[in-house]
Amino acid sequence: MSQSVDFTGRSVLITGACGTVGAELTNQVVAAGADRVVCLDNNESELFFLQQAHKDHPHVSCYLADIRDLEALKQRMQGVDVVLHSAALKHVGLCEDSPTQAVRTNIEGTQNIIDAALVNRVDRVIFTSSDKAVNPTNVMGTSKLMGERLMTAASLNNRNSKTVFASTRFGNVLGSRGSVVPLFKRQIEQGGPVTLTDREMTRFIMTLEEAVGLVLQSAMIATGGEVFVTKMPVARIEDIALHMVDTLAQGDIQITEIGAKPGEKMYEELMNDEEVRRTYEIEDFFVVLPAFAGDHEALYPLVKGRQKADRPYNSAVEKGMNAGDVAAYFTARRLLQ
Repeated sequence: MSQSVDFTGRSVLITGACGTVGAELTNQVVAAGADRVVCLDNNESELFFLQQAHKDHPHVSCYLADIRDLEALKQRMQGVDVVLHSAALKHVGLCEDSPTQAVRTNIEGTQNIIDAALVNRVDRVIFTSSDKAVNPTNVMGTSKLMGERLMTAASLNNRNSKTVFASTRFGNVLGSRGSVVPLFKRQIEQGGPVTLTDREMTRFIMTLEEAVGLVLQSAMIATGGEVFVTKMPVARIEDIALHMVDTLAQGDIQITEIGAKPGEKMYEELMNDEEVRRTYEIEDFFVVLPAFAGDHEALYPLVKGRQKADRPYNSAVEKGMNAGDVAAYFTARRLLQ
């Protein structure tokens, strides 16, 4: 289980604060006692609603800003201790159709975060990455991989800076806007059919609260340059669909197969073969160290005496949950309530 994180006395800036992950980051950072919370997003309407949701917390400030705007980031990072960078273009199909936009936001925007943090001597910057960054087959995954590499390079190329840069990588966050749960729910409410790309497709899954809690935990334990890979259970997408139909449907709902979309994988990877050689296991994470970090245990005390990973972390290989396990997982976490 993730440990509680204390942000007392710290000023925290969250990019993409109106997204599913960003909004939950805001909730948990406020609950963790941060002295000041700065929320950035380029979605005016959603930012207004976020501001209203935290109107009783005078230390929470919401600002319109795009991570493509370096000067705006420099201004808003003044006096900030921790940056949690969750802003991104995340839909695989849309990034595939508009790759230049994905580059400008996910790659150039991440470099802007780095540059603004260095100027303001921020203590810690954590980049929220994705399983799609591992052996990417699409534009979105490739841009996320570049984001990770930019963070690692920022840590190793700015050794005179006090700023710690690191990434955290996790899979499908159930209930987030990009996950299958709201899609399947909407299809069931409309009377079906529920559409699957392939019945044998597998994914790493976790809840929003679990994902965000582990992002915050990694923010506090990072040394610099690491990628923290969250340990997650594996589920077949068909089993998720079947459980949702059984739980939510009022009548007969068909489940149909429509074929994989461009750039979509049958499985997901959270760690590949090349990374295994420099990966250590700690509690809730695997910690992937930089390829050119040198003496791992001397530079990264966190992994001293820890067991090294012995295989890639792949949803097609890891033992997955069966249909009963998926149902129990959803029920225990009240995911459909």
